[in-house]
Amino acid sequence: MSDTSTTIAIVGTDTGVGKTVVTAGITRWLRENGADARAIKPAQTGFPPDDDAGFVADACGDPDAATCPRYLEPALAPRVAAAEAGETLTYDSILTACKDAIADTPLPIVEGIGGLRVPLAEDREVIDLVADLEATAVVVTRSGLGTLNHTALSVEALERRSVKIAGIVCNEYAGATVAERTNPAELERMTGYDVETVPPLEGETPRALATGVETALSSGFLERFLIGDG
Repeated sequence: MSDTSTTIAIVGTDTGVGKTVVTAGITRWLRENGADARAIKPAQTGFPPDDDAGFVADACGDPDAATCPRYLEPALAPRVAAAEAGETLTYDSILTACKDAIADTPLPIVEGIGGLRVPLAEDREVIDLVADLEATAVVVTRSGLGTLNHTALSVEALERRSVKIAGIVCNEYAGATVAERTNPAELERMTGYDVETVPPLEGETPRALATGVETALSSGFLERFLIGDG
């Protein structure tokens, strides 16, 4: 790996698009290939039962494979969840916690929260955190009808903030419809970025799901993170 590590940000076009399983697959693959990678979830809402850092740690078989500095019970955007719970949540506290975790991690992987415009804390959003961390983004999106618009807008928002983009991952790609079969090529044409696909995954355990992501993503896509060129 290069001397200067790249912070990877796994971001989504929406909530529930598969950021956590993609984060787990990439983190697990990197660790299996000699990189000291760790996933960082800036804030977890809906806890319990939702625990994305715990999912990644279970997938990697190591509690040190993931960390989360802040947990909130309401299953809402972090800013709204904190207000509903009567707790204080500042953007500086999230940014500082992420920077501290990144400083202690040779290859940090920051998992986003919902979509890019999700309110994070005060007047800041998830995209502000990605930009302030100077991360290289992997955009995770749905595979079916509607994803062209959502993905293109997310890519445009990242580019407007000068965030580097490593590529796009269409999750749960089955190719069952014309839209699904044509979306990867259309996204590459529209955005200019490489598009990877991950099929609907079998298995119920975090390890099995992460292994499915590892198998689906091309070695070239994954190796770009190992050599630190994003």
